[in-house]
Amino acid sequence: MSRALVVYGSKRGGTAGLAHMVGAELQHLGWEVVVQDAAKPAELRGVDLVVIGGALYMNRWHKAARSFARRREPALRTIPVFLFSSGPLDESAAAGDTAAVPQVQEIARRLEARGHMTFGGRLAADAKGFAARSMARKYAGDYRDPAQVTGWVRQIVTELTPADAETVRARLPQQRVSDEDAAIRT
Repeated sequence: MSRALVVYGSKRGGTAGLAHMVGAELQHLGWEVVVQDAAKPAELRGVDLVVIGGALYMNRWHKAARSFARRREPALRTIPVFLFSSGPLDESAAAGDTAAVPQVQEIARRLEARGHMTFGGRLAADAKGFAARSMARKYAGDYRDPAQVTGWVRQIVTELTPADAETVRARLPQQRVSDEDAAIRT
């Protein structure tokens, strides 16, 4: 059975919800899946696919998603990686052609990510914090599209080949746990 790790950086839960949608669709398609916060230690051995999601705040990807990508870069370069961003508080992401922000483009380049998708975000009407409350007056709502998530996950799975899994299994056991990840576990 193929294994996937879906990690996310989420401040208000919307991106976490998208990550769980991605995980649920992968499970539906027969994958073994772990979905977790990007700030927690993650085991990459035996993983055939990694999906990293980050909430966008002022055109910056969530710190936990950025940190995960940086900490685990050597290992992630040996595994098929896909990225997603969550953020637009309108219907603009529904078409599926919203470009990644420059910061995410650079992360994608460094990881040799195979793709990126921007999904609509979510903001509760009673959001806490000055900036969030101000935005909520005009943009509160849930703009995440489960059908878009499902379609994207199916596209990912069809792009992966049996050779991808063999390449990952051949390379990853040689990877060592980074000092930072070892420190997090203790």
